[in-house]
Amino acid sequence: MTNPLAPSVLLICADSGLTRRYIAELASAGGPHQTPLATSLAQARKLLIESTPYVILLDESGLGPDGGAVPIEITVGELTNFAPVVLAAAAHHHESLAFLVSSGAVDLVVRTGNFAPVIAGLVARRARLGVRAFTISSKGGEPDRDFGELLRHEVNNPLTGILGNAELLLKRRDWLPPQAVARLETIAELAVRLRETIRRLSDSWESRRGSAPLV
Repeated sequence: MTNPLAPSVLLICADSGLTRRYIAELASAGGPHQTPLATSLAQARKLLIESTPYVILLDESGLGPDGGAVPIEITVGELTNFAPVVLAAAAHHHESLAFLVSSGAVDLVVRTGNFAPVIAGLVARRARLGVRAFTISSKGGEPDRDFGELLRHEVNNPLTGILGNAELLLKRRDWLPPQAVARLETIAELAVRLRETIRRLSDSWESRRGSAPLV
């Protein structure tokens, strides 16, 4: 059984050489300690039914031949329903994924040069935030400091997923009835307002303790 206190990442990669490199870089970055592997999205979905990781590392090779038949923003948006996603992909995907990146649900690293250590650092950071919030919620701790962390992780992460998926659907507004578009716009607007409120509350709460805000 998975230890809930051990930071875990679901690694989705069809390139065996890159998989080994990711695992080595994650170990050098200090974690996560458990790394379930999937070589395809179908396999990843089965793993996500059984357990939810703190972060998903998605390499573009895991999307299937030629990036798969489904647009990458739809696939990545679906994965953010389970956990934040750190994606290694070609630079031309940046525009289609910009709304997910700006919402905070996705970190995008271009697959060029020595990109694996960058990926590993982002994944390790996301995982540490996840395990810290889990530890706080399950065992308790310092209320003032912990409340700010819980706001950041347990509330803000799911909220960014909601916002990202709403904006994803709005990109296809021409296919939707006007009433549905209006409701999605309301969802996105309220999610943005709530995210900003959470940020202000968290920063204010942590400033009382004289601590730097978590990002």
